[in-house]
Amino acid sequence: MEIKGDLIPAIVQDAKTGEVLMLAYMNQEALAKTLETGKAHYWSRSRKRLWLKGESSGHFQRVLEARIDCDQDAILLKVEQEGGACHTGYRSCFYRDLEGKVVGEKVFDPNEVYR
Repeated sequence: MEIKGDLIPAIVQDAKTGEVLMLAYMNQEALAKTLETGKAHYWSRSRKRLWLKGESSGHFQRVLEARIDCDQDAILLKVEQEGGACHTGYRSCFYRDLEGKVVGEKVFDPNEVYR
């Protein structure tokens, strides 16, 4: 599959529960590395480089399935998540409701992981 443009949004979903864990971006290199290794790789817009999810935290995502949407401008990754997907320590990046109330599960202390 060839990515249209520079980056494509990647929606990451827990393969077992269906929970949406995060949204990240992929370029052609990230997609190729993901398909080659079976572990999720993304393009970091802030670091301006390819990164393997879990390279700092150890909270890797094993990709079980990859799908493309009807317009071929977004990817859905169904993953087996080790630990939390969010760098803040929550299982999902979508851990707050619109009023800011925490509704998600915290699974690790980021101060212990990112030193």
